[in-house]
Formats: sequence, C-alpha cells, structure tokens
Amino acid sequence: MNRVRRLLLRIVAGAAVGALAGLGVAQAAGPATAASGADATGSAVTVSGRGEFKDMKFTVGQTTRLTSQAVTVSWSGGTPTTFAGTWFNTDFVQIMQCWGDDDGTVPDNPGPSRTQCQYGASPTTDRGSWPGNDYDDTRKITYSAAPTNYGQDDRYGAGGAFGQGEVPFKSVDGTVITTGTQNNALFNHNTTNEVDFARTGADGRGKEFFEVQTANEAPHLGCGTPVTENGTTAPRSCWLVIVPQGHLDLDGTPYADTSQVNAGSPVSSTNWKNRIAVKLDFNPVGTNCALGADERATTGSELAADAMTSWQAALCPTGTVYGYTELGEPDTRARLSNDGSSGLAFTTRALGADTGTTAPSDTTVYAPVALSGAVIGFTVERRPKAGAPDSIRQLAGTKVDSIDLTPRLVAKLLTESYRNSPWGSVLGDNTATGYGWAKSNPAGLASDPEFIALNPEFADLSVSETPATDTDLITSLGHSDSARALWQWVLADKEARGFLAGVSDDWGMRVNPYYSTSADLNPTGAAFDPATTDDYPKSDPWCTVPPGTDATIKQCMTDFHPYVEDMHSGALHTRRADTLWKSSWDALANPPAFKSPGPQTVGSRFVITVTDAASAERYGLQTARLRNTAGKFVAPSTASLTAAATSATGTGAPEITPAKATAKGAYPLAELVYAAVRPAKIDAAARKDYAALLRYAAGDGQTSGADPGRLPVGYAPLSTALRTKATDAADALVHYTAPSASSSDGSSDGGSDGGSTGGGTGGSSGSDSLGSGGGSGGSVSGGSIGGSTGGDSSATPSAATSATPSDKPSYDGGKAVQTTALGTTPDDPANSLRYAVPVGAALGAVAGIGAPFAGGRRLRLPLRIPLPGGRGVTIPALTLPERLRRLLPPGRG
Repeated sequence: MNRVRRLLLRIVAGAAVGALAGLGVAQAAGPATAASGADATGSAVTVSGRGEFKDMKFTVGQTTRLTSQAVTVSWSGGTPTTFAGTWFNTDFVQIMQCWGDDDGTVPDNPGPSRTQCQYGASPTTDRGSWPGNDYDDTRKITYSAAPTNYGQDDRYGAGGAFGQGEVPFKSVDGTVITTGTQNNALFNHNTTNEVDFARTGADGRGKEFFEVQTANEAPHLGCGTPVTENGTTAPRSCWLVIVPQGHLDLDGTPYADTSQVNAGSPVSSTNWKNRIAVKLDFNPVGTNCALGADERATTGSELAADAMTSWQAALCPTGTVYGYTELGEPDTRARLSNDGSSGLAFTTRALGADTGTTAPSDTTVYAPVALSGAVIGFTVERRPKAGAPDSIRQLAGTKVDSIDLTPRLVAKLLTESYRNSPWGSVLGDNTATGYGWAKSNPAGLASDPEFIALNPEFADLSVSETPATDTDLITSLGHSDSARALWQWVLADKEARGFLAGVSDDWGMRVNPYYSTSADLNPTGAAFDPATTDDYPKSDPWCTVPPGTDATIKQCMTDFHPYVEDMHSGALHTRRADTLWKSSWDALANPPAFKSPGPQTVGSRFVITVTDAASAERYGLQTARLRNTAGKFVAPSTASLTAAATSATGTGAPEITPAKATAKGAYPLAELVYAAVRPAKIDAAARKDYAALLRYAAGDGQTSGADPGRLPVGYAPLSTALRTKATDAADALVHYTAPSASSSDGSSDGGSDGGSTGGGTGGSSGSDSLGSGGGSGGSVSGGSIGGSTGGDSSATPSAATSATPSDKPSYDGGKAVQTTALGTTPDDPANSLRYAVPVGAALGAVAGIGAPFAGGRRLRLPLRIPLPGGRGVTIPALTLPERLRRLLPPGRG
C-alpha cells in the first residue's frame, strides 16, 4: 500500500504540473544584455562641454542606484581623435571617479576637487607599448606662475626642481599622497578604474564602458558608505568626471609641433578647467539588517549570487538575515546530501544526478527561483591591419559589439588547441617535441578561418595572438554546472565531437592531443571524457621559459592562462582587459620574478571569458551569439532564456539540456536554478524562514529592476508555472510533518491542510499534492516543466513562457530602499559582501568541508570557503593523477 500511495502521489503531482504547463502563453521580452548601454533606471544625465568643447555633449547612462558595475559614457559633437604613431595625439577623452563636495570652481557644473579623483595609476612596469606620452596618464605637472601663461599648473610643483611636481591625492579618510602617486598604496594599475584614453570616431561620437566602484572596491573614495548630515543618513555620493583633451599643449596654447604632442595630465589646472562632472548616487554599501537578527544560511550556485544579494536586502525587515555562500553546484549537492541540516542550497540539478551519487532517502523540496545562464563575454577593440578598407580604419579603437561562435570554436579555446596557446612550443621553424600538431594550427581565434567565415570583419583586424589575447578563454577554478553545461553543448554538436576525437576541421586544424577523446591519440593513454567534465581542465603539461624574456624560471599553462576565482571575477577582469598573465620578467626583483604588466593597451584590447549573464550585465560586457541545436546563432536575452526553459526535463529539478533545447530562439547555455531543502533535517522555524524566502523569490523577487529586492539584469523572470512551483514548495516546507515512527517507508502525514500559506501565485489545485511532505525519497516538486513532451519544440507552449510578474520593471524601492542596503557584489572576488557571509554562514561553510566524507564520497578540490571580512580559504587539489604526473617536469607534480 505504501508503494501505491507514493506512486499515486507522483502521478497527481505530475498531472498538476502538466495542467499548469498547458495554460502558458508565449512571452515576448527585450534582450537581457546590457551591451547597448540602455539606462537601467531612467537616470541618464547629459551635460554639455565648455570652451573648446562647447559643441560636445556627454551622456552617462546610469547615475543612481549604483553598485559595483559598469555604466556607459557616450559623447557626440567631438573632433575625431588623431594619433602620432601609436600614441594618442589630439582630441581624446579621459574619465575618472572622484569623491567630495562641489569645489565651486565651475558654477554652472558642480564637481569635486581634482585632488580627490582616482587617476594616474597607468602601467608602470612596461610603458613601451602604452599610448600615453609621460604626462597624459599620470598626475605629473609643471608649475608656472607667469600671469599670461601659467603652464600646466598654477599651484602644485612650485617647490620642485624646474617646477615639476604631482597633483596630490586625498583619500576620504584624510590620507594625503603627495609623491609616487602613479604607484601609491591606495590604488594602482591593477585596481584603478580610470580610462586614460577613449577615442572619438570619425563621426564625432564615442562610447566607453566605465567601471563604477563602491567603497568595497575603492575604500579611499568611500562611495556608498552611510554618511549623516543634518540628522539624515544616506549613502555617500561621488562623481564621474570627464576631461576632454583637444588641440592645446601643456601650457594651454596651441601645439607648436603636431607630429608628437603632449596634452598633459587631466588633473592639471590647465585641463581641469574643462572638466565635466556628473553626480553619482549609490545604493548603500553594507547591510542595515538589525544586529542580532536570526540568520538562515544559504549556499550554492553562483548563478543565484546577484539575485540573492538583491533579495537579502528586501528581506531584512522580516527580522531574518539570509546569508549566502557561493559554492560550486556539485560540491553543494554533495554537502546537502550528506548534511541536510546545512539548510537551503542552490543547484541546477537534483541530488543524486552526479555520477556515482544517489539521492537521499528522505524528502527533498525543490523550488525554481532563477533563470539565467553561462555566456561568453568579451572586450574586443578594432585594430585595423595595414591596407584595411576605410570603412574598417574609421572604426579603429572602437569595440566589437557581437561575435558568432560555434561549439567547435569554443572547443578549440577550451582545449588549448591554438598554436600560441602553449606559448613557445612553436617558434618559427622550430617545433618542440610532441607539438607538431600545433605547427599548422591558427595562432589564435582571430586568425582561425572558421571564425573569420562567421565574423568576416576580423579578416581586416590585427590581433597580437598571445596567451593574453585570443588563444584561450578566461575560466574559473573548480567544479560547476555551468562548466558542465558548456561541455554538454560542445558534445551536442557533431563537428565539435569529431574535432575532439581527432578529426581536423575544414582548414586542417587539429585538437591538442591532451584533450583528445581518442585514447590512441591522447599522450596520457586515456581518453578525455567531456561527458563527465564539470570544470575547465588545463591538461597540457607544457612548460618553458617564455620566449623573448631573459627569465631564469619556467612558466606552464596555468601561468600563461591563469584561472580566476569565479565567473564574476572573470567578467571583471575582462572589463578591465586584464588576463592576469604575469608576462613581464623583473630581473631586479628580489628574488627575480614575473610581474603583471597590467591591463592591455587601449585601442587593441582582446579578452574573452566564460561568465554568467548577470556578471556580464553588471560590467557591460559584450556577449557572443552561440549556435544552438536548431542551427541558429542566439544571444542571451529574456526571450532566449525563456525559450530554453520550456525544454527542461527530469524529475525533482528539471534540467535544461543543450541538446534538447531545440527551439530556434533557445539560448543553449540557459540554466534554471533551484532552491533545494531537506525538510526532515531542519526544524520548523528554519522551514518557515526558508518558505518566506521562496515566496519572496517567486513574487516580488521576479520583478526586474535595479532596486534592492528586485530581479537584477541578466535574469529572465520565471513563468507563472515556475513561480507556482516555488510557492508550492514553500507550502511544503511550512506544512511538513516528519514521518511517523510506525511508517516503514517514511511517508508523511504532513501537508494535509494543503493550499498555500503565502505567495501570490500559490493556492492552486495542485498545491495539495505538490505542497505535501511527500514520501521517503520522493521529490515534492518533481516533473517536467514541459509536461510529457520532453522538450519537443513542436508541443503546445508551456506556462514557462507566460507573462512576467509585472508588466513594467519597478525602481521605486519602497521599504527596501528605506530600511535596507543592496548587498552589492564587489569587484574584488575576495570581498565579503559579494557572498554576504555573516559569521553563522561562515561557520556552516567551514563545517561543510568534511560533509562529503561522511557519505564516503571524495571531496571535490580545489574548494573555496568564504570567511567573514572578505577573506576565504581555498583547499587546493593536492596531486595530479599518476598518468599526468609522469608527464610533468621534476618538481611540478
């Protein structure tokens, strides 16, 4: 009877979901990408220039409700930029972020003091290729008190030899730096957000993506920290300052020699008089949740990070603090399976879905909470080849908006198969032993005939194809469902499968044999198995002294292509055009070492990464269109994510599988995020708190907007059917009753009252069955989103394409803005507010280290455990498999 009872329960549950799915209507929505620079809050500001630049108009795309993110700065009416060789010569734009009150120097355009601007930290390790000319990208000035010609500056440098000096920098805490400003203790070329050179095109227009920094990333600016004035506390405002450079020399007079000129520092008094300032208002930095409030830990998928960060703030007034710790999904499932008392976990797959694992025997509640996905984000600027047509040369220095990628092209990047990926293995006619396969391969993506056939403008562009540009993707360390989805997408493509097996592409390019799925070709003697891969392995053991250096130590593939901590970090470094490769050898260091040269040279940047849609949006990255199973190139957008969600299949936590996302408009790397809870392992109070989180996530949390509590850009709002499943899961938690002692199968008598106790979409006829405790080993919210169609695109559209919770995004904020802070995601991956880990959550994360061992499973390493205060502990993978260690040089195994 117990088996019959469980079977009936599942049948009724499946029928309820199927009934809901049949009610859906197609949802049409605008793209979710931010690359267009559209203002997210209706707060765009346009300011006109003065004097020489009176015909120019500058627009900042977003000026309120800011966090650590990118905003667009665009302009028109300018004179086209000219160059002296590779140096910026005349008519360019410089941008910086500043703090402080209006200094009163420009009555018609209030703005800060020049001493309070983060500027002047351009690359210092190798200035040979940087487009500045000694002053333009620094705080250096020359003093002159002549009444008719005051030189670069009328104040600073008076006491220096020949009047040379620097404009000091004053921090928000009062610290003043007067010398060595270019490489000071507060900001440097790796952390500054300054834009030294932005180009004005032939049409007089230009656009730049500017990384706005909060007090988390730039404490010396203090933007967003609470300040109290006249009894009112509000986040500290800051400034975005634009300094256009024109046709005047260092002393403010016309250039005498136009062959090579020096416009001078933008913070010199000569140039500062032309500055344009725009006020920036921030969401509060930190959390205003009541001290001593109860806390409920959540952990898991990075895809939930930005959404949870927003929802946390809106839920503070309930008296419960919801902590969040980012952890790879496979590790999250292992932890929840072995220790259900850890609370609520975010995952894209059901417990037991991983090879070699089984689901716990007790009930697991799954609630869909977010729809997002992995993306290929990039920053690519056009550098025309000699002889390129005028149409291309006129776009020099501008950003490429879109590229098309096939699974095989991405496979080439993931497998280190381009000639210059194992840097130095092929030098002219000299080829290292074992690397004959690389000799005839393209140097990098930009010169790959397959890529050029899809993106023809690259035939006229020049790219320095080194490990720092287009030979690999920036990828994150550790195991994740996003990595698994990317490999599954690759394997779903016949051409990509053939390439991995050793079949050359149409132009003769071959796979790096260390990634071959053929054991006969793989030097390790074992076939690479992408079907079970959920990380980004760097399997090639190549090591060498980098060519062109006098280094005395070698670099290996993880040096040439360093991992980033997570996808958010990948997006940030791509925005900054910094691949983290320490390519500059410093023989004078003690001991001699490789050092980072900083971001790539302006005007010829090429960085590409695997990140998530929300992080790409946050930093304004362009995103690639990927070829889906239907053969269509599709960009990530609300519509394409939603189209993919209709194909999700499976029980418990139905998955979006790239091979089954057959709709023409489906984005192939879309992922549904579920909150998973084992109610038998937590007490009634915890179940009630988690239910409140689920109801919020399914309700107001699905309204798109920039306010705290809203759904950030990069997510598609869930359909009515999915929101109903979430509220049903909340009911299941509230009404859960533990199995009676006499019940051998663990069936529950809980949930007999049925119905929803909260949430605007609950209380449907399916709530009784979906909301009950369920039997032993059962799933409360199982079933396919697409019903029995299994993702067949020809089937009746499901409720996964129904209308969003609100027809218009909300930016009012309401009580969330009045009483809470937006738990911002900082641009430094190690910052605590990215993960919002109060002490209780941190202790739970640390306790979870040993959880996978309790069930006899192997702990997946490396594993990062975030700790309070923005720090963390990373448990590294200690050894490589024996078959790979044999291939490494002595001492590197």
